Amino acid sequence: MIKEKRKEKKYTQEQMSQILGISLRQYIRIDNEEDLPRRDVLKNLIIQLELSNEEIGTYIRKMTDNIA
Repeated sequence: MIKEKRKEKKYTQEQMSQILGISLRQYIRIDNEEDLPRRDVLKNLIIQLELSNEEIGTYIRKMTDNIA
């Protein structure tokens, strides 16, 4: 979902990593839904990609299920 929203906004992975203040490698892991971002990064991600409450909930549930 994150990757699709990023592409809708026409951001590259490099641009998103710079906007979020994280390494490209870390952003790629988030983009591929391999890693749940830190709270501050998640907050900025929500703002930049204009995620709805429903999308945020779905994303967090999916990511916590993957981690558990």
